[in-house]
Amino acid sequence: MEYLPRIVDAELTSALSGLSAVSLEGPKGVGKTMTALELARTAIHLDDPDEVELLAVNRDRLTAGDRPILVDEWQRYPYSWDLVRRAVDAGAPPGSFILTGSATPSQPTHSGAGRIIRLRMRPMTLDERQLEQTTVSFAELVHGERPAVKGQTGMTIIDYAREITNSGFPGIRPLSDEHRQLALDGYLDRIVEHDFAELGHVVRRPVALRSWLTAFAAATGSTAAYENILDAATPGMSNKPTRSTTSAYRDTLSRLWIIDQVSAWLPTRNPLTALTQTPKHFLADPALAARLLGVGPDRLITQPNPGKVTVVDGTLLGALFENLVALTVRVHAQTNHARVAHLRTRGGTHEVDLIVERDDGRVLAIETKLASVPTDRDARHLNWLASELGDCLLDAIIITTGTQAYRRPDGIAVVPLALLGR
Repeated sequence: MEYLPRIVDAELTSALSGLSAVSLEGPKGVGKTMTALELARTAIHLDDPDEVELLAVNRDRLTAGDRPILVDEWQRYPYSWDLVRRAVDAGAPPGSFILTGSATPSQPTHSGAGRIIRLRMRPMTLDERQLEQTTVSFAELVHGERPAVKGQTGMTIIDYAREITNSGFPGIRPLSDEHRQLALDGYLDRIVEHDFAELGHVVRRPVALRSWLTAFAAATGSTAAYENILDAATPGMSNKPTRSTTSAYRDTLSRLWIIDQVSAWLPTRNPLTALTQTPKHFLADPALAARLLGVGPDRLITQPNPGKVTVVDGTLLGALFENLVALTVRVHAQTNHARVAHLRTRGGTHEVDLIVERDDGRVLAIETKLASVPTDRDARHLNWLASELGDCLLDAIIITTGTQAYRRPDGIAVVPLALLGR
């Protein structure tokens, strides 16, 4: 398979230029191994039992090859983390080790703080899929340059619905619709039937876990209470999973990087009060949420004739589109050393879908809208935030499914997701 460049490539190269060891982390199938192999000169694949046995007998194998040395799926032999850490302590030069992991192991491992830095890798953003030539730079927006916003795309809401269900996992995207569905089903089955057990969590009722995951998918883009998610997963059941059981579900799914929630924004520099602290719920890839809910593009949108498009479930499509936007924004924010959160006041009087915050406390505010041309009502929360933050607001944008990028008279940028790039 041809390697498609990823945004994290530059981050990994930069980190290895000055650091001895980097751990590339993310869910299975996200492309960590292929990305690491672009730089590695030696590879030790610990998902191969023979490699684990050889390393257990001769630990020097881990440091003997040409560098960078890739230690792939290190959590299969957690002691490999400590071997790398000790090699760094012993003076390993910059660019010595790349570790990749699809889960945080349950058994104790030294944190590696100060020796091994962690770098998150997520499924492919929309621009990494190379569907369109991007015209709006995320870096310029988050650096406060207030760039001119322009460009046109041929992507329509139908294309976005397809991209939501096509997945951002590199090995799943190229498959036919039928095979992609089977691959996503297999991916989810493996989480329930294998990955939990691999982390030491025995699932006594796999059906209950699958139901909880489906209810979580239905809560995509919301701040629904976990009690409500549990109720939705177990309607009419008298023997519902306990709170400790569902907490264990969340913890394990987070360790597998399947749950990828956006935390609530709690500003330290800005005088905003009455903000909620509830995270916004997302899965790592909106295609997983769509598959759990049993929806394909035709269940989200229909086109009864060439001139007419009908949105079947606008609420669900909007939530899944927001998941795709959040995925794309988080990848770009990471490479620009910024954090992503969401804003919601108690009672929901004001909310902004995504807040991208720099280290200096200044922010880029983002709303997502299915509408191709947002209205003044769609911009009201951004305008409220601008009046509250003043110069602390770097820029404000509405990400849409439209065809044109432009600035509104109030200065808010309107950007089709397909045109948002690096």
